[in-house]
Amino acid sequence: MITVSHYLVLSGILFCLSVAGIFINRKNLILLLMCIELMLLSVNFNFVAFSHHLDDIAGQIFVFFILTVAAAEAAIGLAILVVLFRNRRTVNVESLDSLKG
Repeated sequence: MITVSHYLVLSGILFCLSVAGIFINRKNLILLLMCIELMLLSVNFNFVAFSHHLDDIAGQIFVFFILTVAAAEAAIGLAILVVLFRNRRTVNVESLDSLKG
């Protein structure tokens, strides 16, 4: 039988993979956004596991709010990415260091 600890281990592995992805791949903005989304999904996985284990629906409702915020974050991040690509012809994060006012 699968227990809560199995879900927590899986969520921890996903979270560690996303943190490692952020530190290893700092140059590509698309991969950074994907790693941040994976991080949020691993946290949501924890909420669902605990709410199912405790027979409480509040954790699952909280997941919907987090998914809404994550969707808004992804939309804003992709909009910034499109503007960056149109202006600089690259999605490299290092090209963001020079700001013009």
